Amino acid sequence: MKAKEIIATLEKKYGHEKEYLQAVHEVLESIEDVYNQHPEFEKARIIERLVEPDRIFTFRVTWVDDKGDVQVNTGYRVQFNNAIGPYKGGLRFHDSVNISILKFLGFEQIFKNALTSLPMGGGKGGSDFSPRGRSANEIMRFCQAFMTELWHNIGPDTDVPAGDIGVGAREIGYLYGWYKKLAREHTGVLTGKGLTWGGSLIRPEATGYGGVYFVQHMLQEKNQGLKGKTVSISGFGNVAWGAAQKATELGAKVVTVSGPDGYIYDKTGLDEEKIAFMLELRASGNDIVAPYADKFPESVFYAGKRPWEVKVDIALPCATQNELNGEDAKKLIANGVSLVAEISNMGCTPEAIEAFQKAKVNFAPGKAVNAGGVATSGLEMTQNAAHLNWPAEEVDGKLHQIMSSIHQACVDHGKQKDGYINYVKGANIAGFMKVARAMLEQGVV
Repeated sequence: MKAKEIIATLEKKYGHEKEYLQAVHEVLESIEDVYNQHPEFEKARIIERLVEPDRIFTFRVTWVDDKGDVQVNTGYRVQFNNAIGPYKGGLRFHDSVNISILKFLGFEQIFKNALTSLPMGGGKGGSDFSPRGRSANEIMRFCQAFMTELWHNIGPDTDVPAGDIGVGAREIGYLYGWYKKLAREHTGVLTGKGLTWGGSLIRPEATGYGGVYFVQHMLQEKNQGLKGKTVSISGFGNVAWGAAQKATELGAKVVTVSGPDGYIYDKTGLDEEKIAFMLELRASGNDIVAPYADKFPESVFYAGKRPWEVKVDIALPCATQNELNGEDAKKLIANGVSLVAEISNMGCTPEAIEAFQKAKVNFAPGKAVNAGGVATSGLEMTQNAAHLNWPAEEVDGKLHQIMSSIHQACVDHGKQKDGYINYVKGANIAGFMKVARAMLEQGVV
């Protein structure tokens, strides 16, 4: 396999799908040497099969807004690979959603899910509908229209969607309620469900919690700990909330949060009161962070800027793809950052990753760092299948164990002769080998 040749072929077919091509390029570059040690993979054309989704559903979503006007959006579901289990991946409702972003997310999900060691394949879906500014009734009508088109292509042993940007507990509730009505069954077909009807404890916090647990292991590898470290975080959705909460609990000082309007720098660090305020602000439907500075005058709001110019020990992108670029990386490196971990999916551009690795900054990719979210979704599926509900301590213990196992797999496949751990390479190889072997053993399907 020659990665460059495969990428060139994909560019001819999908040249406009930048995010998807970026994700594929990163994986192929990492696994090329290992892949070529297995001629049986080449004979079975594992890579050529892996980079193309099994299928993509595209459908019209027609719904009526509160004014009585008919609205039309586009819905998608990318079922990428089910070699090790049913398709698993979130639904994203945001006006930026397109097929390139969903293919990138679905492709990443294959390896992320494989790393968890749970039986889950990779998929992703969503719509260019944005819940922002919409009433609860409008969101409900949209979710029902979306599920009307999707429901016959998903199922607890076929494809299990979850939440993502724009799809939280409210949206999952509307989606699941309509699925239940259409399918006439109460199964674990969606994860992120409410606790009263099949959800798992700590699922909303799990991605952030798991990311911080992974960072703990990265630090322990260097005989360090989180206590006393300063941390910058971007965003303030569920991922950032969980990360801020757990990092603060473990003794770190989180000094930034951000929104579409800019970022907050709080030199005194977030605490329970400040995190609770941000949750209230977000729950009000207002995702801007500027009011934080009014509430807590010891902080400063920087309009239109990103938090990567702040001097910190650890940087955790928690918002969206490619949110930290090469120039941001240079600022962080110049300010002495020692660890960067993507809790968002593909949060750093290739230029940023290259800069961190060249400077020997401890860097880990989203497919490993943020796998705690889908891992806990997998645990929710297990609880649903067994018709039981585990206490929070048990779920958290299993999450700890999974993140520790993922970290060790990255070290095993990514440790270099000079001692530097290439977590990108380690995560890609570990995830790929599991999926490739499963595909090989199941024949050409």
